[in-house]
Amino acid sequence: MRVVFLEDVLGVAQGGDVKEVKNGFARNYLIPKNLAAPATHDSLLRVKRLKKQANIERDEMMADMTGLAQKLDGVQVNVEMRAGSGERLYGSVTNTMVAAELAKIVGREIDRRTVEITEPIRQLGTFDVNVRPHPEVEATVKVVVYATGTEPPVLGDTGTDEAGAGEVEVLPITEVVTAEAEVETSEAEAEDETAEVEVESVVAEVESAEAEDENSEVEVESGEAQAESAEVEDDTEKIP
Repeated sequence: MRVVFLEDVLGVAQGGDVKEVKNGFARNYLIPKNLAAPATHDSLLRVKRLKKQANIERDEMMADMTGLAQKLDGVQVNVEMRAGSGERLYGSVTNTMVAAELAKIVGREIDRRTVEITEPIRQLGTFDVNVRPHPEVEATVKVVVYATGTEPPVLGDTGTDEAGAGEVEVLPITEVVTAEAEVETSEAEAEDETAEVEVESVVAEVESAEAEDENSEVEVESGEAQAESAEVEDDTEKIP
């Protein structure tokens, strides 16, 4: 059957394409899901508009999948499992389980088929697992399988506090020493400034005291002058 694809169908065709497909595939899947329509005269007239719309939707989806991959890349996924001797699991970790845990982390549904676990994981440990939300977009997550009753290891600690308040910057030791030296220097400078103020205050007091002494000497000299003047007057009175 010849059909016009109304939107992208991964691995089959893009929106606006006109292709021959099997009758059963068209009638049982493409047409009921409104992914394609029979290539009639009217539908063929819509091809140009369908291609334009499909291009817009494709770009939007690519941006969304790229953002999702950036959120997923490097994420640690903890899966608790019962284990026996030799760290062998009682059961296995599947892509469905990993997809469910990833959905909790990013807050959106993750298709289990995008989680590429070729063989179920059957032992404890840490495993790199690829997640491909789009054929052209890929992320790698760390799947940590740990035994029931234990705590999962924390991989690649970024300095995040226990309350999850955010990342704490960890300075290299040289920067810490430099920062401490700068603080000590600032404190020393502040103490020097305080000492200088105290010295200036003392100097001011000394200068004030010296000024008072000078005033006192002036007053004494004035008193002596008055006394001498009085003696002269007495002598003048005694002369006949």
